[in-house]
Amino acid sequence: MPRGESFDNIHLDISKEPGKCRLAESGLGWRPSGGGDTFTLDSSNITGAQWSRASKGFELKILSRSAGVIQLDGFETEDLERLTKAFKLWYGINVETREHALRGWNWGKAEFTKAELAFNVQNRPAFDIPYSEISNTNLAGKNEVAVEFATGGDSKGQPAGSTKNRGRKAAAGRDELVEMRFYIPGTTAKEKTDDADGEDDNEEEVAEQNAANLFYETLMTRAEIGDVAGDTFATFLDILHLTPRGRFDIDMYESSFRLRGKTYDYKIQYSAIKKFFLLPKNDDTHTLIVLGLDPPLRQGQTRYPFLVMQLKLDEEISLELNMTEDLLTTQYKDKLQPHYEEPIHQVVTKIFRGLSGKKVIMPSKDFVSHHGHHGVKCSIKASEGLLYFLDKSLIFVPKPATYIQMENVAVVTMSRVGGAVSASRTFDITVTLKGGSGEHQFSNINREEQKPLEDFFKTKGIRIKNEMSDDTSGILKAALDNDVLMESSDDEAVRADRGSADEDDESPDEDFNASSDSDPAEEYDEDHESSGSDSDAEMADADDADDGKSDGGDSRPVKKTKVSK
Repeated sequence: MPRGESFDNIHLDISKEPGKCRLAESGLGWRPSGGGDTFTLDSSNITGAQWSRASKGFELKILSRSAGVIQLDGFETEDLERLTKAFKLWYGINVETREHALRGWNWGKAEFTKAELAFNVQNRPAFDIPYSEISNTNLAGKNEVAVEFATGGDSKGQPAGSTKNRGRKAAAGRDELVEMRFYIPGTTAKEKTDDADGEDDNEEEVAEQNAANLFYETLMTRAEIGDVAGDTFATFLDILHLTPRGRFDIDMYESSFRLRGKTYDYKIQYSAIKKFFLLPKNDDTHTLIVLGLDPPLRQGQTRYPFLVMQLKLDEEISLELNMTEDLLTTQYKDKLQPHYEEPIHQVVTKIFRGLSGKKVIMPSKDFVSHHGHHGVKCSIKASEGLLYFLDKSLIFVPKPATYIQMENVAVVTMSRVGGAVSASRTFDITVTLKGGSGEHQFSNINREEQKPLEDFFKTKGIRIKNEMSDDTSGILKAALDNDVLMESSDDEAVRADRGSADEDDESPDEDFNASSDSDPAEEYDEDHESSGSDSDAEMADADDADDGKSDGGDSRPVKKTKVSK
C-alpha cells in the first residue's frame, strides 16, 4: 500500500470551498484549494469513522478524542475501499457504513453519544447535532425543550469558513437554522442511591422524573452549557433584570458570561457586546447597566437586542477575583483588580469593562432635565420608561429598549396631542430618521422639559420643528368653553348621555403618569408577557368602575304610568 492516500474536491465540515484531503500513517490533513489554513488530525486522536450518504456525495465522519466530530464530504462510491484499507492498516479502525432514515418521520428516539446528539428513526439516524453547534438550551414548556444553535463565525472571532472555526457552521450562509424544539412527553425512571443517615446504603431508590427535564439536564451536561470552559472569575447573585424580566445569577468567565435564572439559562460571548451603558435612574436609588448585544438574546420567538440590569446605589459588595496573579498581571493589567469593595453597580461595571474591553457610555453632560436628572420620563405607545441623551445617541429603556444614533436623525418634531387640558401638561417628540428609514415617537413628556430638550438638540446641531402653540390663554379658554358646553339643559343631557364613553373621551390620562414613580416589578415573570398586560388589567378595572358608576348614578327620570279611571 502507498505511503499516503489523497482525495480531491473534499469539503471539511460542509465548507463552501473544497480542498484536498490526504491520509497518512501519522494522521490526516485537509487544505483548501484556494489556499488558507490547513487542518490536521493526529492518528492517535482518531477513535472512530462512519461512512454514509451526504449532501455532496458520500461523507466520512471521523470521531476524535479532543476535536469532536470531523465531517469530510464529497467522496465517490469507489473511494470507500481505499478509505477502509487505510483506516484499518494505519489507525486500526473499522469504517462503519451507516444508512440514514428516509421515512420522513418527525418522531423517534434521541441518543446522546460522546460528541453529538443523534435522532434515530427505527434505529437509523435521521440527523445528528454536534454538541459544539449547540449554544444554549431551555425548557420551553412542561414537555418541550428548545435547542439554540451557534451562528456562523461567532466562535473566538474567527470568520465563517476558517478551519480555526471548526464545528461552528464553517459554511454558514445568509439563512441558518438557529433553533430546534423537541417535544418529549411522559416521565422516565431515574435511579438514585439513598444514603441518608448512613442507612440503606445498598438500597437504590427509583424516582419518576419528567422526561423533558431529564433530556434538558443531560444536554446541558453533554454540551457543557452550564460548565463553561475554565473557572468563574466572579459571580453576582440574584441580579434584577428588566429586559428580559427576571432575576438572574451572573457567572463571569474568560471569554463569556452566563445568566442563570429559574427557567432560562443564557451563555453570552463578550464579543457579542457591542454597546455598554451606565445610566442613573431618576429615583436617585437605582442605576441601570445596559448591554447592547449582536446577535441579540433569543427567548423563543422574542429577541432582546439589549440586556437591562437594575442595581441599587447603596448596596455594597466585597469580592475577591478568582484569578491567578500571573493571569491578572499579564492579560488584565490595569484592567482588573484582585479585590473589590465598592457599590455593586461599580463592581459589575468594572469587571464587565475589564473582561469585554468595551468602553462605558454615560449620559451627556450637555443635558440636565428640569428636575436635575439625566433621564426624561416618557413612553413609547403604552410602555413607560426613561429617555437618556448621550453624546452621540439617544436610548430609551427598559422596554422596548430603543437606540438612536444622532448622525441618523433628520429632524425632531415637538407637538401636543390629546385634549386641551392634557396638552397643556405634556407634549410629544417625534424623531424622524434620515433617508425615510422610519421614526420614533416618545409621548407624555412633562411640559417643563421642553426648553432643556430644545437647548440640547440645538447644541448637537439637530433641526427642531416646533408644532406646539405657546398661547396658553387660548388653551385655558378652550377648556372653559368646553365646560360651558357641558352645562346644558336636563333634556339635552338625557339625549346626549352616552354612558362612560364621553368620560373616557374627554378626561386626561392622569393614571398613566401617576403610576410612573413606582419601580418595575421585581418578581420573576415566567411567561414574559409584554407590558401591555398590565395596561389591560388596569383597563378592565376601569371598565368595571365605569359600569358601576353608570348603574348607580343613572339620572334619567323615571317613566310614570298613566292609570285610567
